[in-house]
Amino acid sequence: MALVPERYVQEYLGNGPSLVTFLALNASAFLVGVSFYVHSDPSLADLPTFLYPLFGDSPTALALVTLSMATLLPNLGRPVRDAPTNRPLAYLHTLAFVWLVKYGLWTGVALSLRPDLYVGFSGAALWDYWGITLTHLGFVLEAFLIPHYGRTTRGALAFALVALLVNDVFDYGFGYYPPLRYEPGAVLVVVTLALSVFSVAVAARVFDRIEAV
Repeated sequence: MALVPERYVQEYLGNGPSLVTFLALNASAFLVGVSFYVHSDPSLADLPTFLYPLFGDSPTALALVTLSMATLLPNLGRPVRDAPTNRPLAYLHTLAFVWLVKYGLWTGVALSLRPDLYVGFSGAALWDYWGITLTHLGFVLEAFLIPHYGRTTRGALAFALVALLVNDVFDYGFGYYPPLRYEPGAVLVVVTLALSVFSVAVAARVFDRIEAV
């Protein structure tokens, strides 16, 4: 299930200038996401700092993938596939992958459930629906870069699933789901839970295991 050929991963993540560009783009997107949650209702100001990662779903995904890709910096000049691996890194890479896949897909689904509130071709709607949906689908493509250099473990997969489900309880049990123009109903809650399981299942399929290396 390699969506991105190995040669392109090596070209873009295996040399300094392009890797730093990726890191800068992700960091910039992270700041844009944080700005959105700062000005949303509820906002980051309404929560304790340690709950920020659970509230800022897409910024959390971007922060995780930025950290994940930053681990390649010491590997520059060598094949990306040969990047060092250990269990802490397996947890980081797995979390980055599942958060990107889940919220890359979730955003398009959530906006498409109420097309009357989002879909359109006016100046604002071009970004509010098409721009946001397409940029978040880019999360999924970026996620599939990670298995080219990262590994996972059974423990990392189990932890990722628990973390995503805790995030779901936080979002819908306590009302801190990503800001929408409508109140989420049962359909969106079920889809969200399904995406949590789906993203971990995909990670289990596409990652090599440390145990097998």
